[in-house]
Amino acid sequence: MRNSRRGEVDPFIVMDVMEAARAAEAAGRHVIHMEVGQPGTPAPAAAREALVREMEAGPLGYTVALGRPELRARIARLYREWYGVDLDPARVVVTSGSSGAFVLAFTALFDAGEAVGIGAPGYPSYRQILRALDLRPVDIPTRPENRYQPVPEELSGQGLSGLMVASPANPTGTMLGREALGALIGWAEAEGAAFISDEIYHGIEYEAKAVTALELSDDVYVINSFSKYFSMTGWRVGWMVVPEDHVRRVERLAQNLFICPSHAAQVAALAALDAQDELAANLAVYAENRQLMLEGLPAAGFDRIAPPDGAFYVYADVSHITSHSLGFAREILDEAGVAVTPGLDFDPVRGGGTLRFSYAASMADIREGLSRLAEFMRARGHLPA
Repeated sequence: MRNSRRGEVDPFIVMDVMEAARAAEAAGRHVIHMEVGQPGTPAPAAAREALVREMEAGPLGYTVALGRPELRARIARLYREWYGVDLDPARVVVTSGSSGAFVLAFTALFDAGEAVGIGAPGYPSYRQILRALDLRPVDIPTRPENRYQPVPEELSGQGLSGLMVASPANPTGTMLGREALGALIGWAEAEGAAFISDEIYHGIEYEAKAVTALELSDDVYVINSFSKYFSMTGWRVGWMVVPEDHVRRVERLAQNLFICPSHAAQVAALAALDAQDELAANLAVYAENRQLMLEGLPAAGFDRIAPPDGAFYVYADVSHITSHSLGFAREILDEAGVAVTPGLDFDPVRGGGTLRFSYAASMADIREGLSRLAEFMRARGHLPA
């Protein structure tokens, strides 16, 4: 059977790591999961209860393509509550997870062959979705002194039709302040490039509130999700905010590509938006886990890290230990029973010398995982015996 070169995307390595960890667990091993970027907590109780009531009341059919009006209105109110932004609900598009939003955004904004800048290290699926849509991802190598975020002076001369940034970022957890984010938006406006802000880790911040691009401009696409802060990864529901004159364009695409987001997930998402006490308790666990990691990783020999402002990841430079992060991560899984993600997932050029550690699991698992990592590094001679 013939095939398309658009289908020749790289694997999502963290999913392969998850499968290897699952196989180890099936063989009877106890694995500590520091690879997966999902909360260890379920969807809020109010979300699950709301879905039960809705299912008992009647069938769950199609919704309109842009999402249930009451959910769009409640998301718009969230921007007023979190950022003081007065947002028209008509600009809110409910999507099939943030992944569905990426597909809609890239399709609405760019023609085949156009170049879109993405920071490296960065979320690997940006690159692969762009390639599958016959677009050209351009990695912008970011630097530790810029907290692994792009800066305008590194962007010029690359023929970019768009720029995508994430704050808090995956895999680093670093954030863009108001001035830095504004400078990037200003660069895009001056260049006539589209600006897309991935904000799916908003709400998971520790020492300062994340800035939304909507505080600085209406001429941007903003993508968010219920997966992270709201603990709803498997529900596959997210949202996107677009300029007013793009709503109908995105609606037509959504009608044809997805028909509508999951009705069930939308019901749960609406209730999750008001589960503040439960969500605040989850955040408190992440904050404690973050502190454990910032103390425990250096003690275990992983001391070249960028302290995360948000999300639930620590990105570590291990280039002094290995240049083959994929094999090194496999050794950690096999010998220590800890699953971590090779940096090659996030940076194809420099990722052979980095690892990502997730701290979204329980505090007990984080403590155990750090203990195992220290024992592994000691056995390898990277720590004093």
